[in-house]
Amino acid sequence: MQKTYVLDTNVLIQSPHALLAFEENKIVLPIAVLEDLDKLKNEDGDRGTNARQSIRFLEQLRNQGNLFEGVELETGGILKIEPNFSSVALPYGFQSNTNDNRILKVCKGLIDQGEPVILVTKDIILRLKSQMLNISTEDYFAEQSPVFDDQYTGRIEAYTPDDKLEEFKKKGILPEHLYTMDSNKNKSQLAPENNQFFIIHSDIKEKKTFLGRFNGKKVVPLKSLDQEPFGVKPKNVGQRFLQEALLQDAETAPLVIVKGAAGTAKTFYALAAGLHQTLEHDFKGYRRILVTRPNVQFDDEIGFLPGSEQEKIAPLLRPIIDNLEVLLDRSDKSKYQNEVEIRHKIEELFERGVIKAEAMNFIRGRSITHTFLIIDEAQNLTPKQVKGIITRVGKGTKVVLLGDPQQIDHPLLDEKTNGLSYASEKMKGSPLCFQLTMLADECLRSALAFDAARRM
Repeated sequence: MQKTYVLDTNVLIQSPHALLAFEENKIVLPIAVLEDLDKLKNEDGDRGTNARQSIRFLEQLRNQGNLFEGVELETGGILKIEPNFSSVALPYGFQSNTNDNRILKVCKGLIDQGEPVILVTKDIILRLKSQMLNISTEDYFAEQSPVFDDQYTGRIEAYTPDDKLEEFKKKGILPEHLYTMDSNKNKSQLAPENNQFFIIHSDIKEKKTFLGRFNGKKVVPLKSLDQEPFGVKPKNVGQRFLQEALLQDAETAPLVIVKGAAGTAKTFYALAAGLHQTLEHDFKGYRRILVTRPNVQFDDEIGFLPGSEQEKIAPLLRPIIDNLEVLLDRSDKSKYQNEVEIRHKIEELFERGVIKAEAMNFIRGRSITHTFLIIDEAQNLTPKQVKGIITRVGKGTKVVLLGDPQQIDHPLLDEKTNGLSYASEKMKGSPLCFQLTMLADECLRSALAFDAARRM
């Protein structure tokens, strides 16, 4: 049976192509949605861009027929703009003139006509209000990833016969004989993804382990175990995997996606690997390190702030500076004794252009070449933003996406709809992408940080 989907404005603002995501069903846009798009079309940033793109698509459809009567979409569905039902009564306390409530009126009016209506909105409050009116509602699922606990982690524990593990140690080849084992000792065969990391246990001595990576054909040993990028030595299995991903050249691994809680050294290790490959003579593969951090309100309003670009983004740089201070002075004995010298070293890195920081809206749309590009707090990107960045990467550039999908500031994103999780699921299995989820017990910030990550 054909369903009737009533779309809220925020669906189109997140995904202008959402009108083509409902197959052969009927899509209804209340007139209030058009008014919202009209208000947003002149905005800077992604909201304005997506509003304009939605309006242009509606104009194409208008040229094909009367949108108020219904126009057929390429998916086989029908799109209709609905201006009616302004007189539909809502319960006491619902203001009639708000756009949200006007959308609810359209839903209620269509239901009264016998249509199987589903309201699609990313606004939780609107979903709650629709429940009060017995209106079926759902989030926009087309660009959603699984919940965080079910997302791809890029790592797996496996078992192999002890003699095969010895062979792997000597020859570095393990094409088969790998399996997983549950708590009841039941074995399951593996179907690994490209670049998935392995902790390989002996089947008779579980504590006897080797680390490896599936290269698309076989499991091979890690190449970087004896390296210490910028003097940093990995302190746990997660950091060994992280180091392996970050030290691959841009041709082998142009994209690295790292998820994990605060304190697991994601940003710290990315900066160390970037400096190592930018400054060290033997590893000079990049012209510079470019760091950016999306900020929900700041990115949209940066153009109105006083000062130069670097002065405007200074508040976002503080976490980067903190990590650089630790990298440049890791001796506990001399810590705090040479603060001025450390400050001068950091300033020199920025003045020489070894490290550069830019606001997110200044790098979108550019073709960036031969750069170690770190995008911190990437969980606050939308799927469209992350796609726009990854698809514009130039020759010799490595993109490192870092973030925690469980710590999101964007009002319309969650652990399933943010750009970091979206990129992770879409790029799973790509031979050009390395992925890793850091575990809570790999938190190194402090005993309190570890305990909080585990408990909270």
